[in-house]
Amino acid sequence: MSDHSTDAPTPSAAQIFAGLRVPDISRRRMLQLGALGIGAFASAPLLAACGSSSDTSTGTSSGASSGAAKKGGDLVIVRDHDAVNMDKTMVFSNASIWTYAQIYEPLVAMTEDGLGVRPWLAESYEMSPDNKSCTLKLRKDVKFHNGQAMTSADVKFSLDESSKTKGGWEFINSAIKEVTTPDDYTVVVTTKYPWAPLLADLSCPNNGIIPKDYAGKTKDEFYANPIGTGPFVWGTWQKGNALTLKKNPSYWQSGKPYLDSVTWKVVADSNARAIQLQGGQAHINESPPFSSLAQLKSTPNVKVDLFPSTRTDYIMMNQHKKPYDDVHVRRAISYAIDREALVKTILFGNGTPANSFLMPSTPFYDKNCPGIQYDMNKAREELSQSSVPKGFTTTWLAMSGDAVDAAIAQVLQASLKELGITMNIQNVDPSAQHDMTGKLDYEIAHSYWTMDLADPDELAQFALDPTSGGHSFDTGFNDPEIMDLVHQAQKEFDKTKRQALYSQLQAKAAESAFLAFLFYTPFPYATASDVKGFKVLPTGSYHMEDVSL
Repeated sequence: MSDHSTDAPTPSAAQIFAGLRVPDISRRRMLQLGALGIGAFASAPLLAACGSSSDTSTGTSSGASSGAAKKGGDLVIVRDHDAVNMDKTMVFSNASIWTYAQIYEPLVAMTEDGLGVRPWLAESYEMSPDNKSCTLKLRKDVKFHNGQAMTSADVKFSLDESSKTKGGWEFINSAIKEVTTPDDYTVVVTTKYPWAPLLADLSCPNNGIIPKDYAGKTKDEFYANPIGTGPFVWGTWQKGNALTLKKNPSYWQSGKPYLDSVTWKVVADSNARAIQLQGGQAHINESPPFSSLAQLKSTPNVKVDLFPSTRTDYIMMNQHKKPYDDVHVRRAISYAIDREALVKTILFGNGTPANSFLMPSTPFYDKNCPGIQYDMNKAREELSQSSVPKGFTTTWLAMSGDAVDAAIAQVLQASLKELGITMNIQNVDPSAQHDMTGKLDYEIAHSYWTMDLADPDELAQFALDPTSGGHSFDTGFNDPEIMDLVHQAQKEFDKTKRQALYSQLQAKAAESAFLAFLFYTPFPYATASDVKGFKVLPTGSYHMEDVSL
């Protein structure tokens, strides 16, 4: 761990980003703070939750139809870090989630556009007239990897397991009162109060269905060799090197999966990943640096995709420490951020400046919310109205080795200097930065968020309701009026009225400058030209059953 302060010049943002790896800790770092997380609250869905559905179509991703896809093949994905664990109730890392999503499946799944849910292990669902319960009818053709038929008893066990966890994903199910099983293929989920996000909550990875009582194993034994209903079964895991899942020959989607196996191989060096893709040792390169995309696009037999994501980078300011309790200080700093410059230097133009704490790929995002954008005159005006009109000295808590964090700090440091604000930079290990911000032991820092559900409540609750346990994104922000809007939106099933509430929330949150929203970033992927049907959802997950070679 390094721990030092400096206000010395740093390399250009482009140089920083091109040369360094971006640690994964930021992704669901919030979740790990306590019981929250990335989707830290009971999140969830769209208006699909308001009605009923019996559409059992699963659909296929672009490029792989049942009539054209080739069967067989062992696909290799190269990534810069390994999974952590397969425990769906406790683990928040993307590398783990995107892997175990191929093993465990939910009752309902996110639609490809990320704006709703669709039937999955449940073939239909219907809300009660009072919007306090949802009845789900299960598919009768689903078996676990051990050959055992899936029934409502397994569903109840799975949902109860996620709800009773401590320090994991239990916040997602916080509105659930009870789960009952009228018969083997019917499940009724009852909530404590009307809860609009319920269906989206049920689509969250933590609510994947597993066998009752861990199929006779202990919890630790089960998650070391997990069983689900998904398209791929547990294979081998050489930790730090490679994890392989094998084809489920009895998968309920007839004819799928197409692949014989999928291997996630750890290759820390970005250049080595690109070489392996080009040389045929790998088929998919997960998250190549933005600085490399132009070259990859000109590489024969390689395709580059920028999938819409739910990632938003932001600057957080600890309102428990002066002068960040002063809204004028926070607004001044937010106005002083040249977001366009950040997009150009950090993302090489592959992104857009943020105007809201919600992202464009999230339901109820309001594109008309202006947010606070770069304007140094307004920054000076706000600071002049603050408790520190002549400026002050502050410390940026940086994550060592994080290219994005370093570039943002460099740009902000220069802008704040024009306002008379001296920003020193304290570099610490990413895990230490995570712990310190979680304890509100910092002044100003950077992080980011990605969604796990098709509903803004996951984010709104964690970011704006300090009672959720996340300290309002570790800022200490506490606004009763905004909290009330969050709670109203959670219980509102009318789409128009819910949009109005979220539009108000986005405007008021921006005015409060509780965070300085920075930019929205897509998910970059490079794939071999023979890969068909690979598509990434806005949450970052994907359906490998639709992929073929």
